[in-house]
Amino acid sequence: MKKVLGAAAAAALAVSAIAASPAAAFTPLNPDMMPAMQQDLGLTYDQAVAALATENAASTLSESLTAALGDTFAGSYYDATTKRLHVDVTDASKLDQVKAAGADAGVARFSATQLNSTVDRLNSAEATAPKSVTTWGVDSKTNRVTVTVEPGKAGDVDSYLAKTGVDKGAVTVVESADRPSLQYDVRGGDAYYIANRARCSIGFSVTGGFVSAGHCAAIGSSLTGYNQVAMGSFSRYSFPTNDYSLARTNSNWTPRGVINNGTRVAGSTEAATGTSACKSGSTTGWTCGTIGAKNQTVRYAEGTVYGMTATNIHSEGGDSGGSIIAGNQGQGLLSGGNSTTMYFFPLNKALSALGATLIRG
Repeated sequence: MKKVLGAAAAAALAVSAIAASPAAAFTPLNPDMMPAMQQDLGLTYDQAVAALATENAASTLSESLTAALGDTFAGSYYDATTKRLHVDVTDASKLDQVKAAGADAGVARFSATQLNSTVDRLNSAEATAPKSVTTWGVDSKTNRVTVTVEPGKAGDVDSYLAKTGVDKGAVTVVESADRPSLQYDVRGGDAYYIANRARCSIGFSVTGGFVSAGHCAAIGSSLTGYNQVAMGSFSRYSFPTNDYSLARTNSNWTPRGVINNGTRVAGSTEAATGTSACKSGSTTGWTCGTIGAKNQTVRYAEGTVYGMTATNIHSEGGDSGGSIIAGNQGQGLLSGGNSTTMYFFPLNKALSALGATLIRG
């Protein structure tokens, strides 16, 4: 416990130092991200540097407080307006602890454990969910599980929730005409090709190959890269339920700890909701946005995927499997989305399931 609180205090000091002099306190390790952040987030170079600095400190603080607060932790998110981390708790006596660590604090009805349990119960009954329901997952800002359904079909959700027995007070229903779909097989830039039939994007290099989206591997196994040079083959994948794959490359290819514009990957620390992130894909290249709600269940026509993270980063077909990175920390593998939301499968979950080791730049 002392180590956790010590980390939180250190993060709070880092936030204070950054606020005083952002450019001097932080040097972006991935300078190639700067132009994309400036374009997509409407920032100047100095603003982008300052944003990465405060967001990095906020993510570290969020991780520390999550552990320190235990079952009273109700969620956290980074507020881009105040440039501060907001943490909710279910026990008002914990407010001072959160504030002392350097975050804004609030009291919420449901703990993060309760909300994640609600998602788990919905997941366990997914096979009985109506087709009109497209996604569900935790929204830390509203302290609810948001269920997305096609317009005019809210009644379908009521009957489904009744079957699962979840607390309806913990659920918010949102109607949307945009249905998520997988993204592959569209021409673009940096890419790999599966069985000469489809194109996807490399995610992150690991020892002996790379990780990407599972739905790409479901198409076939043989892989080719630039100029149809033989690349290797998929050795493992999971889709649906998950959306990750492991490709083993041959001697023609050398995996390196960078993504396709040379940006270095230093690790895979999970970024907090509300912080900025960027994507590299073979169709739309570099685009940026913010980390949204986590633990999202997405129901594609091809199957359901659990435990994903939502973002507002732009992507298109062929970007599937591409890398999502926050600062210099890998976040996930692009899965799919609709016109407003892109979902990615968390990198750490994929690495753990595959027993793969991330190559660091």
